[in-house]
Amino acid sequence: MPNWRDLFVHDPQICHGQLCAKGTRVLVVNILDSLAEGATDEEILRSYPSIKPEHIRAAITYAAELAHEESLLPVAGM
Repeated sequence: MPNWRDLFVHDPQICHGQLCAKGTRVLVVNILDSLAEGATDEEILRSYPSIKPEHIRAAITYAAELAHEESLLPVAGM
């Protein structure tokens, strides 16, 4: 699994401090939204030519780590 901390950055001077792919202005949330909408890796890479395949894998790793956080609200009805 890629270490997302090596591939992403949050800097107040870049994208208002939102987490983005290091060396780009591509927000991690945009990568995750694309995946959630069913975009393939190839489609995402075409849409955001400044990122690499490892950024996509790292975004998934980041999302998985967030899902394990205790602070997440439970899904309604569960």
